[in-house]
Amino acid sequence: MAPEDAATHHLTGYGPALIDACATGRRLTREELDARRARGERAAEAGLSLRGLVRAHLAAARALQPALTAAGNRHLLTVTEQAVDAFAEGYERAQTMAIRQEVAARREFVDDLLHGGGDLGALAERAQRFGLRLSQSHAVAVAAGPEPYAEGYPVARAVENSVLTRFRDRNVLLATKDGRIVCVAPGDRADVLAHFGKQAYAATDGGRVAIGRPHPGPGGVVQSYQEALNVLSLADRMDLDGPVLHAADLLVYPVLARDRAAMADLVETTLGPLRRARGGPGPLLATLSAYFDSGCVAAETARRLSLSVRALTYRLDRIHTLTGADPHEPAHRYTLQTAVIGARLLGWPED
Repeated sequence: MAPEDAATHHLTGYGPALIDACATGRRLTREELDARRARGERAAEAGLSLRGLVRAHLAAARALQPALTAAGNRHLLTVTEQAVDAFAEGYERAQTMAIRQEVAARREFVDDLLHGGGDLGALAERAQRFGLRLSQSHAVAVAAGPEPYAEGYPVARAVENSVLTRFRDRNVLLATKDGRIVCVAPGDRADVLAHFGKQAYAATDGGRVAIGRPHPGPGGVVQSYQEALNVLSLADRMDLDGPVLHAADLLVYPVLARDRAAMADLVETTLGPLRRARGGPGPLLATLSAYFDSGCVAAETARRLSLSVRALTYRLDRIHTLTGADPHEPAHRYTLQTAVIGARLLGWPED
């Protein structure tokens, strides 16, 4: 149907209602207004332009003027306003409903995509609607900030606009999940995830971004998403530096944490004697952490701990005396550093 014919179709009943109202000086009845609202809803569902339809209503009203009395012409503007307002109300109501349905469908798709719910074949078909080809490899980045974010929040919207403006038609999906901002991108587009990380870090006012490794297929999105979540959790426990963390750079930590019983035994055996220190194991454990994080450079360690080099040397000697492991000896250093990492992973000595 041509646009002109479609507009004429949605004017059905409009002219006679105006003529009768202008002849009697009455306002449009509830039934007449409901009919205009229903026509507006159907016009929105048909994808017609509201501007064009309003013009058609006004043109039809002007065409009636020669047949109206002077009083009817004075009343014409009032009833035309009523009719157009009802039509626009129905049109906007249908649009709002369509948007809500689209948002609900998108939310359901994102949930299934990130958690692997439903049939993977059907999920791949649904993904095309949102610009993803799940036959490819994909990687997922997750941004967490000081507050939870949801769809439409200014922070989430700013990040999405920045990414999609720069990388149009690049099979990128941005969404929010559990208060975090999520970006799904093709596995070979590290530049997309890097830009997302930069923008999310700035928009969340110093939040943290984790990027999972690329994995193939619909299940690969789930795997990469879980890796990113694990990195965020690990970063909190380990107090890792850096606003953007890559799962590929932190693979050693899941390996170390895989056998908790063995790791707990190593931590307790190696660091347990620090409990005998005055003030408990906390200060000496912090000393070891800073020492290893600074590359075993005494001056840098002392600066980080706000100690003199002499005080730092005393602490390292005390650790050697209590544990029997010398932080200066390479063979002992590896055991101590692994135990310190394990203590962070396990929350020792509090847990």
